[in-house]
Amino acid sequence: MITRSIEEAAVALRSGHLVAIPTETVYGLAADASSQSAVERIYTVKGRPLNHPVIVHISGVDEIRRWALTVPPWARALAETFWPGPLTLILPRSSEVGDWITGGQDNVGLRVPNHLLTLEIISRSGLGLAAPSANRYGAVSPTNAAAVLEDLGPYLDATNDLIFDGGNCVVGLESTIVDATSSRPRILRLGAVTAAQIEEITDLTIEYGTGGIRAPGTLENHYSPQASVHLQLVDSADSFIALAEVPTPSGLTRLAEPADVVEFAQVLYEALRKADALGLQNVVVLAPTGNGLAAAIRDRLKRAAASHPG
Repeated sequence: MITRSIEEAAVALRSGHLVAIPTETVYGLAADASSQSAVERIYTVKGRPLNHPVIVHISGVDEIRRWALTVPPWARALAETFWPGPLTLILPRSSEVGDWITGGQDNVGLRVPNHLLTLEIISRSGLGLAAPSANRYGAVSPTNAAAVLEDLGPYLDATNDLIFDGGNCVVGLESTIVDATSSRPRILRLGAVTAAQIEEITDLTIEYGTGGIRAPGTLENHYSPQASVHLQLVDSADSFIALAEVPTPSGLTRLAEPADVVEFAQVLYEALRKADALGLQNVVVLAPTGNGLAAAIRDRLKRAAASHPG
């Protein structure tokens, strides 16, 4: 099921099968975005609600015209600056985009992943790839092929579906999502592309909130391991994640000690998965402070903690 053959992956996608693909953010579970039956299999494998939209991964800025009806000049400037990269743009959908992609909405999420092997898969397949994260719905996103196999192996077709092993993800958090359907950029999900960078490129003031748009990863409860996640020390804690400069409290298992914010994002999801593998029950994560990527880390942890209140 795990492969490193680009051609094998492209053929599987053209044949209507699923392929887990690496990106710089997290691994995605990909299917031909133009095939309703293929995309609906993503929903079945993930256990994902049918009204929850998926992002279409494309090969370059020039492909926007195929999928989006209109593109504001400031949104094109963002695409030309940050693609390939961890930025998703929400745009009015073209007639080619089916409801099975958008969850019945009139817009579509597009991005160009910054992973050379996956870009080659997209190019050889000739497709736009619908690709939400390659995990069961609401769970911790995978950042390597082994995590995909662990999470989705029992649900994939062992004969036809594939997991493309492209190594570890270098960002480790899902993309920034920007609503580009109105006059100003609205951040729907924080990620590695920051608000400051977006404002610098567009010369526009950022808005926040969903604005009534359903987008991936914006539910209050998300990104959750089986263990309970706590954002401060609690008496029931048995494990710990924090920057290396923070000492480990007595009696706790240290799951990760990243040197900086960039490494924190890279290792966070794997550390949360490690807690489950070790059978730990309560993980304390002391998130980094500051804006930008640190804010995105805190966003994911807040949603993970909300899944286990108390």
